[in-house]
Parts: sequence; C-alpha cells; structure tokens
Amino acid sequence: MEFSHWLSLLGICLLGAMSPGPSLAVVLKCSLGGGRGAGLSAALAHGVGVGLYGLLTVTGLAGLITATPAVYRVLQLAGALYLLYLGARALRSNPPQAPVHAAPLPAASRGPAMEGFLVAFLNPKLAVFMLALFSQFLQAGFGALEKGLMALTVGITDALWYALVVLLVSRRGFLETLRANARIIDRCFGVILVLLALSVIADALRSAA
Repeated sequence: MEFSHWLSLLGICLLGAMSPGPSLAVVLKCSLGGGRGAGLSAALAHGVGVGLYGLLTVTGLAGLITATPAVYRVLQLAGALYLLYLGARALRSNPPQAPVHAAPLPAASRGPAMEGFLVAFLNPKLAVFMLALFSQFLQAGFGALEKGLMALTVGITDALWYALVVLLVSRRGFLETLRANARIIDRCFGVILVLLALSVIADALRSAA
C-alpha cells in the first residue's frame, strides 16, 4: 500500500472515531462509573472489536477480488456511492451543542471490556462502513502484510483515540469542547469521504471509457 493511501485511510479512521456516538457514550460510562482502568479496558476492547471487524472485512474482500473481480468492481462502486452519501450527511449535519453525559454504570454490568467490545462488534452500521471503506483501498495484489496493516490501522487508531478520551475525560471542559467541535469534525469527515468517493467513481468511469 502506498504511503499516501495509508495516510488517507488513517485520516478517515481517526475522524470516524472522533465523531461522537454510542461508542463514546459507552467508554465515558465505563470511565465515570469504574475509573480510569475501566475506561481504558473499554477503549482497548473497542479497538479490538473494530480491528477484528476490519480483518474479517478485508479478508472477505480479498477473496472476492480473486474469485469474481467484476462483482468486486460493482461492490467498490456501490461502496463509493455509500461513502458519498455518508459524506453528504456529515456535511449537512447539525450536532446538538449540549454536553455529552454518560449514564451511571448499571449494577449488572457485563464488564467494561465486554461492553467496549460489544458496542463495536454488534454495530451493523460499522460493518457496512468497513465494507464501503476498505473496498476503496484494497487491491488485488495485496498480501497478508497489506491486509493486516489495514486492519491494524483501523483497530489501533480507534483504541488510541478512545484511550486518549479516557485520559482527558477528567479535564474540565473536555467533553464540552469535543461536542462544540463536533460540527467541524463532521465537516472534515464529510469532505474526505466525498473526495474519496468521487475519486473512485472517476477512476471507474475512465476505465470503462
């Protein structure tokens, strides 16, 4: 994988992790309810769940490239259209400005690590996003090293971001700052997704011409 392509993948993964959502709420809940150790356990387990999803996705796509390149091309274009849709939604988003609050940890908790893992691995939207994203970067000549790098990039980026959130969560105003800048994060995320999708569509049209 070219370094510039990897940087693009890294940037999209980071901005995706930074967007406030259910995963952030779970990590915060674990941190505020069980302390820094519980929060870090949830953050690292969430990264494992995301990375495992990435590995399953990239392995399946690699098999699809080998077996049916034409079907993979159709999937790639469909993924580009989906990323274009997500990008347009992010550009038009209007996140609420209220601060993020985490609910207290319930008495019958499954444990911070399990909660962090499950909120990632049982998220069907994450599966669709991974499929759309990796179909834009995976190439027929990629071996185990490149595929592993893609999965590790998405998993480690996610884990490190949420670990940073846990370490900063005790700082006054951090959550409010994150929420206040959610619109900027979404706009950057949207621009990158739209540009990536348009680039793939343009390449496909040139190839078909």
